[in-house]
Amino acid sequence: MQAVVLAAGKGTRLRPLTEDKPKVLVEVDGTPLIEDVFDNLLDIGATEFIVVVGYQKEQIIERYGDEYEGVPITYAHQREQLGLAHAILQAEPHVENEFMLMLGDNVFRGNLGDVVNRQQEDRADAAFLVEEVPYEEASRYGVLDTNEYGEIVEVVEKPDEPPSNLVMTGFYTFTPAIFHACHLVQPSDRGEYELPDAIDLLIQSGRTIDAIRMDGWRIDVGYPEDREIAEERIQGEAPSVADSE
Repeated sequence: MQAVVLAAGKGTRLRPLTEDKPKVLVEVDGTPLIEDVFDNLLDIGATEFIVVVGYQKEQIIERYGDEYEGVPITYAHQREQLGLAHAILQAEPHVENEFMLMLGDNVFRGNLGDVVNRQQEDRADAAFLVEEVPYEEASRYGVLDTNEYGEIVEVVEKPDEPPSNLVMTGFYTFTPAIFHACHLVQPSDRGEYELPDAIDLLIQSGRTIDAIRMDGWRIDVGYPEDREIAEERIQGEAPSVADSE
């Protein structure tokens, strides 16, 4: 399955770490964020990376060229950062069928393969890895509501009164139907084309979207302190010398 990686952001909240580099090249435990994403996607069978680049894109292109660990890389250019739905549309000319989508600033250690397996069962038009968060934090995210079958029936972006505490994590699988939905999205109040709005259009059109609950953890590296938390989690999982003896 092809894998689309969104890597166009400036990372203004990560300054000063992003003053001289794009967000996805910020290192966590010595590894650039985008390499961690690539490694995760390789583990679950990515056959091609389609990387949507924008801010300081030359650094990414020069560093990785046309392949990573033998898997080809195609670059798509988002000249203006106008939201995730807009970013996804830049990859449309390169996507052939079902595909994975991962945000380039997330560190995952979880059951990503379960999402791919669900997508390949043919009953789902899309599948998302989701996690529960405290209700008081849910309004920071895209919040989901599901029915008794675990299908997503509503997506609300950063609601004042969340319908649940189940949120999107930044890893998805889609059919090309998502592109049609992204074309139909109108700009939000902040002037961006929002992915939850496109997902909501899919739901309204009768598409089936399954929620796969996270078994593991992920960190959205939005602020410098998030990088520190991610490093602590990674180092905490690494075997000690004593463990390996």
